[in-house]
Amino acid sequence: MAESMKGLKRSHRCTEVSAQNIGQTVTIMGWVQRRRNLGALIFTDIRDRSGLLQVVFDENSVGSEGFLKAGTLRSEFVVAVVGKVQKRTAAVNENLKTGDIEVIAEQLRILSEAETPPFPVEENSQTKDELRLKHRYLDLRRPDIQRNLMLRSRAVQLMREFMAREGFLEIETPILCKSTPEGARDYLVPSRVHPGSFYALPQSPQLYKQLLMCSGYDRYFQIAKCFRDEDLRADRQPEFTQADMELSFVDMDEVMEVNERLLQYVFQETIGVELTLPLPRMSWQEAMDRFGSDKPDTRFGMELCNVSELVKDCGFGVFTGALAQGGSVRGINAKGQGAMPRKKIDKLVEFAKGYGAKGLAYLSVQQDGTYKSSFAKFMTEEELAVLVTALNGAPGDLLLFAADQNKIVWNVLGALRLELAKELDLLNPDQYNFLWITQFPLLEWSQEEERFVAMHHPFTMPMEEDWEQVDSNPGAVRAKAYDIVLNGTELGGGSVRIHQNEIQEKMFEVLGFTKESAHEQFGFLLDAFEYGVPPHAGLAYGVDRMVMHMVHADSIRDVIAFPKVKDASCLMTEAPGKVDEKQLAELRLRIEE
Repeated sequence: MAESMKGLKRSHRCTEVSAQNIGQTVTIMGWVQRRRNLGALIFTDIRDRSGLLQVVFDENSVGSEGFLKAGTLRSEFVVAVVGKVQKRTAAVNENLKTGDIEVIAEQLRILSEAETPPFPVEENSQTKDELRLKHRYLDLRRPDIQRNLMLRSRAVQLMREFMAREGFLEIETPILCKSTPEGARDYLVPSRVHPGSFYALPQSPQLYKQLLMCSGYDRYFQIAKCFRDEDLRADRQPEFTQADMELSFVDMDEVMEVNERLLQYVFQETIGVELTLPLPRMSWQEAMDRFGSDKPDTRFGMELCNVSELVKDCGFGVFTGALAQGGSVRGINAKGQGAMPRKKIDKLVEFAKGYGAKGLAYLSVQQDGTYKSSFAKFMTEEELAVLVTALNGAPGDLLLFAADQNKIVWNVLGALRLELAKELDLLNPDQYNFLWITQFPLLEWSQEEERFVAMHHPFTMPMEEDWEQVDSNPGAVRAKAYDIVLNGTELGGGSVRIHQNEIQEKMFEVLGFTKESAHEQFGFLLDAFEYGVPPHAGLAYGVDRMVMHMVHADSIRDVIAFPKVKDASCLMTEAPGKVDEKQLAELRLRIEE
């Protein structure tokens, strides 16, 4: 039967007890990890968020009643133990922080009994995700998950400390906002007071933080909850946390400089990783040409090589056809993979098709210097040799080529190099390659909408030297935008904002807004700009993604207390759920079958 604490107070967490406490009486409280009954002695591992501590129950010290009670303990019982610390009588456990000591129990209270859990509460659980997330309150007891969340707490605390020292003010912005276009799908909240009208949950605090700059707050910072109704993946959730900031009277170099020092401070203080500043920078165009991605993983090579000029007159119609359509032919070199079986190459072809490729051409350099290729019969030996030289091919290498529109070629080869790097174990998790990507295109063409859309958002400042092309060649205008990338993941992004009315109005025009529609959606911001707005810029980090890299997790679900699954539902609470007719009637909503 569960007992009360009866005035007991915990003196130490489990791993706060050490050899320095030998001879002292301590009070610990936690969960039973396991119990071993040896007859005259009962050994029990007690667990709290700090770790494990061995408690020994001996009838001579705990009494006959306490000893009987200790014999009933099972996994996940919650207990309080008072006892004396002593040096371990058995062998020292070097894998435990408390492996050289134990507590001889003098008093035991069972604070709560527990059913047998549906899976073991242990590190690196092999239990299926669905079962763990259904019982997330148990999963959160696992020491590895607890370490993740404690490190996350520490990282956020350090961010707040750093930003305060740098003169940033932490200001909260609303969760119930106005729905605006030009982004991902909004989560909408119906208004009871205003029938037929809806709030949106914020995709970011973007407009509010710009208004704070208009209001003279100079440097703003917030740990902000954000929401996007998007399809999920390993590093994306419907609700996520941003470390959000905005600065006045700065340009992009100053924003990047303060953020480099922030990253240096947080990574050093949390996981002991020293960053060398300044961090490297790369233009968007260079990143796409070299890595096929605007968030490149630079821990390994296998860079893309544009061979369009070399094959423009060859006899292989796949290559020449792509070039005739304004596309390109590019390749990567999988060093040492020339003997890859055809079956495995076929799998890579199918993988490439998943990213839009019609196929994948390959050329294997044999150990004797001869070539084995899917397109050898269409090209001369000399033409093949030129390709091998261009990709620094050597005997034993496998060269893979994609030919299509640039966007497809980049997507295919960018994904393929990452897939091969995983297969070939080229990704060192202890290597932290930070990189700034700059000079993004301001606009990109949307086939779906048949118009230009903002690559970041409509308030991003164009590069002054490109702005004159906004009418004649909108796709060539670069933005004063910058992303911070870590090991192939976009950790955060930001830009210098437009603060001149004439540029903002022109930007809306290019995006297809009339003056009326622009004011309907963003009137409050445009009105504020009429009353004196400083030059300003900002950036936001995905806190979940950052911590995921710090702890080497495969998914951000391992660094979020209560995450959603792929269909944006919560297995534990079964959200989203149906609501009763009365609630719907109050909101004047009707569900159509």
